[in-house]
Amino acid sequence: MATTIALTTEQIHQLDFSHIHQVIQPWVQARSLLTHEQQLSFQIDYVLEPGDPRELPEIPEIRLWFVGLDAYYPWLPFLLDWKAGELVRYTAMLVPHQFHAKDGIQFNPEALEIFVMHKIFTLTAWMAAQQIEGRSRLKSMAQMFGYELEDELFDLIQ
Repeated sequence: MATTIALTTEQIHQLDFSHIHQVIQPWVQARSLLTHEQQLSFQIDYVLEPGDPRELPEIPEIRLWFVGLDAYYPWLPFLLDWKAGELVRYTAMLVPHQFHAKDGIQFNPEALEIFVMHKIFTLTAWMAAQQIEGRSRLKSMAQMFGYELEDELFDLIQ
């Protein structure tokens, strides 16, 4: 069952994560995270000044909020709805990038590589602790960003 978490301007400015904890902590305590895999999305209701052309990931306050969220839940990509674009949007909040009208989002290649590999290490350890098979899932995640991972990498990590 999909879950959408609404974020307001006030919650973002206050770095308020309480509503996120109210959703995710029961899943953690019930050990039901697997049933919520790729089911989480965010509805960001952030008030911009009229005429402000920025995309949401270009707003420092929103990016800071997502940096804080990532610190609380570094394994959150496991829950994000990849098909709905939540993983890419989440990544845009954490990785330097530029928007191009023709080509769309263009991540800084070095920063993206560091981010993807950090998430691979984090999620590999977290999934092992949760007793969730992770290689195929993590390979799929890396492929979304143009990376092909070999089994040997996972052998080294584990």
